[in-house]
Amino acid sequence: MKRKLRRSVTALFLAAALVFMTYAGLQTALAATYRQGSSGQTVVTIQTKLKNWGYYTGAVDGIYGSATVKAVKYFQQKNGLTADGICGPATLKALGITTTSSGSSQSGDVALLARVISAEARGEPYSGQVAVGAVILNRVSHPSFPGTISGVVYEPGAFTCMTDGQINSAVSDSAYQAARDALNGWDPTGGAIYYFNPNTATSSWIWSRPLLTIIGKHRFCA
Repeated sequence: MKRKLRRSVTALFLAAALVFMTYAGLQTALAATYRQGSSGQTVVTIQTKLKNWGYYTGAVDGIYGSATVKAVKYFQQKNGLTADGICGPATLKALGITTTSSGSSQSGDVALLARVISAEARGEPYSGQVAVGAVILNRVSHPSFPGTISGVVYEPGAFTCMTDGQINSAVSDSAYQAARDALNGWDPTGGAIYYFNPNTATSSWIWSRPLLTIIGKHRFCA
């Protein structure tokens, strides 16, 4: 009798464990999927990338509506993915977006962007801080550069702050907001992929780049 009871308890325990693992796996899968009706920062990132690459023409509002579905389908068709309008793991990977198990876009993108903005544009007007972030995002969508924020930032020799250690300095609050504004689509540069300070630049090549605008101490170029 006791042996049967132990077997029953063990069976119940294993069944409960299986149900829990299945539920946890399902929650993780669902958390990493964005579809019509979803909202939040990851949707903002999806819309921003699609807009930068010419797939999306709607507002970057963080709401996964029919226009976003249409843009995602267009992106999927062009990249050999199942054109269902849903941003699952494969589509997110193609977009260069990673997610945590909770389904939120990794804070790494905002944090890294803010670090570079703070280090490269310290003392610059706010629009100049957003402009540095915009340059990084413009490079992400440009075929001549890596397709992720981290890839652009860590590209050898791309940013002075990565070689002089300024990237590790304390990050200002305005830099975090500037990073968010850049990710939300604000580009004060008009599409620049380069910038430099004419008072400290040592490269003669950078002066050959077409000037788009000047903000603060930086010249922003195509």
